[in-house]
Amino acid sequence: MTTPGVDDAVHEKREQEPVAERRLHPITPLRRAWAPVAVVIGWAVHDPDQAQRQLTRLTTTTLLIALAVIVPAAALYGFLTWWFTHFAVTDTELRIRTGLLFRRTAHIRLERIQAIDVTQPLLARVAGVAKLRLDVVGTDKKDELAFLGEREARALRAELLARAAGFAPETAHEVGEAPARELMRTPPRDLALSLVLTGATWGALVSALVVPPLLWWATHSLWTVLATAVPLLGAAGASSVGRFVTEYDWTVGESPDGLRIDHGLLDRTHETVPPGRVQTVRIVEPLLWRRRGWVRVELDVAGSSNSVLVPVAPREVAEAVVARVLPGVTVPPLSALPRPPRRARRCLPLWWRGHGLAVTDAVFASRTGLLRRRLALVPHAKVQSVRLTQGPWERLWRVADVHVDTGANKTVTARLRDAQEAAELLGAQAERSRTGRKGARPDRWMV
Repeated sequence: MTTPGVDDAVHEKREQEPVAERRLHPITPLRRAWAPVAVVIGWAVHDPDQAQRQLTRLTTTTLLIALAVIVPAAALYGFLTWWFTHFAVTDTELRIRTGLLFRRTAHIRLERIQAIDVTQPLLARVAGVAKLRLDVVGTDKKDELAFLGEREARALRAELLARAAGFAPETAHEVGEAPARELMRTPPRDLALSLVLTGATWGALVSALVVPPLLWWATHSLWTVLATAVPLLGAAGASSVGRFVTEYDWTVGESPDGLRIDHGLLDRTHETVPPGRVQTVRIVEPLLWRRRGWVRVELDVAGSSNSVLVPVAPREVAEAVVARVLPGVTVPPLSALPRPPRRARRCLPLWWRGHGLAVTDAVFASRTGLLRRRLALVPHAKVQSVRLTQGPWERLWRVADVHVDTGANKTVTARLRDAQEAAELLGAQAERSRTGRKGARPDRWMV
C-alpha cells in the first residue's frame, strides 16, 4: 500500500525524467519529397497554357539543369522534414514535434483519444510500413504518424490503448494487442452482387453514359462534354469499383478495446469502433436487397470518421453485430414500428407510409423511407436534446415532428406523429435520456 505523498513524489520524478523521442520510418523522406514536385505539377495544372509556353522555351540543357536542381532539392526537403519530426509517449500524452522552419508540437492527451486506426496504402504494404491515425475529442482533423514499420505501428497502437486504459507505463508496452474474436466477414461475391443491386450504382452509370452525348448534341463543345463526363464517370466508378475496392474482405471482430474493422483490397485499413462512443446505428435496406434479406449497417461515432459497420450481410447476422455495439438492444421488427395516423397523408402523400416509430427501454427507433428503408437506433443515453416542430399545415392536421439530437452533431427525426403523442414523447424522452446517462457504458478503452 502506498501513501499519497509517495505517489506524488514518484509522479513528479517521472515528469522530470527526459522523454525518449523516436523518429518515423526511414522510408518517410520518399513520401515527403513529393511536396516540391507537387507544387510544380499543381502550377502546371492550374495554368496549362503558361506551363506549355514555358516548356517550349526550355532547351534540353536547361531542362536537365532544372531537373538536376529540383530532384536533389526535393530529396533534401524530404530528408529534413523527416529529421526534424519526432514523437514520444509520456505517462499522460503523445507528443508529436514537427516543423523545419516553423516548429509545431502536438500534445495529445491519452484519455481524449477516441480511435486509433492503422492504414496501409498499397505502396506502404509493399514497403512493410503503416500509418497511424488518431481520432481525438475536439478536433476535426486526424493527427497521424506516417510512416512507421508495420510491427512498430501495431505495438505503438497497443501501448497507447493500454496507457489510455490506465495501465502503468512500465507495463503498458508489455500488454500487447488485445485478442479479437471474429463476428462476421463479407464474402467478395456478396459485396459485388450488392453493388449491382444498388440503385445509386446504376443511376451514376446511366448518367455518365447518357448526359455527355446529349450535351454534345446540344452544344458540339468538346470541353463542355469533357467537363461533364469526367466527374460523372468518376462518380460512377466511386459508387461501384471504388466501393468494392474499399469494402473488400470486410471483417468485423470484437476485442476488449472495441469492435475492430479490417477492410481494403489495395489500401488495407484497420479501424476501431470505440466502446461507448456510438451515437446512432442505422440499418439500411435497399429495395433490391429485400429478396435476399440483406441490409447495410451504418454508424455515427462521436469524434470519429467511422461510418460503416457492415457493408452487406443477412439481417440476422447484421442484428447480431448491432447487439454487440449496443448491448441489451433488440432491433424492433417492422410490425413494432407503427405508422403515423392516416391523416398524415395530407402532409406527405404516399410516402407517409414509410415512416414509423418505436421507443423501447434502451433506444429511440425511427424508420424512414418507402423504397430504401432506414431504421435509426439512438440509445437514450446518447440523446443530447429533444425538439418538437410543427408547421401551419401540420397543425391543421394535428401532426408534428419529434427530433432527437446526438453527440455526433446528427439528428434523428420521427415524422408526422399525432400531435398529442409527440407532446407526450417530448417530455418522456427527456426523462429517458437523463436516466439513461446514469447507466451508460464508460467511454474509456478496455473498461
